[in-house]
Amino acid sequence: MDNTQTKTAFLLLEDGTLFKGKALGKIGTSAGEICFNTGMTGYQEIYTDPSYYGQVIVNTTSHIGNYGIKLEEEEESSSVKIKGMVCNAYADHYYSRKTADGSLQDYFEKAGIVGICDVDTRQIVRHIRNAGVMNCIISSEIEDIEELKAELAKCPSMEGLELSSKVSTKDAYFFGEESASKKLAVLDLGCKTNILRNFSSRDCYMKVFNAHTPVSEIKEWGADGYFISNGPGDPAAMDYAVDTVKDLIEGEKPVFGICLGHQIIARACGIDTYKMHNGHRGLNHPVKNLKTGKSEITSQNHGFAVSADEAKKVNSVEITHINLNDNTVEGMEVKGKPVFSVQYHPEAAPGPHDSRYLFDDFVGKL
Repeated sequence: MDNTQTKTAFLLLEDGTLFKGKALGKIGTSAGEICFNTGMTGYQEIYTDPSYYGQVIVNTTSHIGNYGIKLEEEEESSSVKIKGMVCNAYADHYYSRKTADGSLQDYFEKAGIVGICDVDTRQIVRHIRNAGVMNCIISSEIEDIEELKAELAKCPSMEGLELSSKVSTKDAYFFGEESASKKLAVLDLGCKTNILRNFSSRDCYMKVFNAHTPVSEIKEWGADGYFISNGPGDPAAMDYAVDTVKDLIEGEKPVFGICLGHQIIARACGIDTYKMHNGHRGLNHPVKNLKTGKSEITSQNHGFAVSADEAKKVNSVEITHINLNDNTVEGMEVKGKPVFSVQYHPEAAPGPHDSRYLFDDFVGKL
């Protein structure tokens, strides 16, 4: 065992708030937008979710790393995507699960992830909740606070940042069984693997395209429908994706979007998006389906949202789901077309499976 957790680390927020704790992961320095996830489990799925690219995650649950990691099975992409991790109690080289493939500490060291533990995450979350999301820097090698401030100043704001290009597949690839009865084209803006698994289990064969793929090339494959994935960054900085989706919507084939895909579909319909004060990140967000009157507990991860006021002005769009905590738009559909989207994650890795009916609804339209 190394001496990582005996080394001091600092967490400096953009507003000057400073926290001192112990290092975890790689010894180094890393900056990004700080945000918190309230999920009690599924930390590995969170760290490998491409939607978290450019962000430092505060895990609000007390113990992190205590059940180790599982390679492939609990990974949502090919690599760790977060910029850093903050937690209270950290199980570095020790874990309870006999089937684990290794420790979170070894996993982070291999991935080059910098983090901090032994800090009061309740205090940090309370501060962010009131002040709003902001950039931060974690360092286990720089003790000069003025130097940390200078490094933090170099970190770009998430607002106006296009990040899907950083996490989208470089080359198109196939997923699922070629003998499946349905063909689905996936626009990869930072797609989670469990979304593809859900489609594959519903007899879909997918071709996953890079975010910047010309729409003509996507259509050329001859899919039965199109899926617009989740991903990181500001949808207002993604005109290229909006133009692609606008073209796909104008056709007659079904289109389904999740998270960032939902926001891109909204912008393609002329609806603005905005950066939220804190965003929604966790496994227990209550959402009401306005068409059925039923509620569902959902898994969420987003810092931008679709403007409800703007959506209500667009006659071609109907809001189908709302968040019961703050009434934000959680789902919508294009009237007269097989086009719909949700802000939350029905594939839920991690999280409840209340919303997986959405995959059935979409595949039923193909």
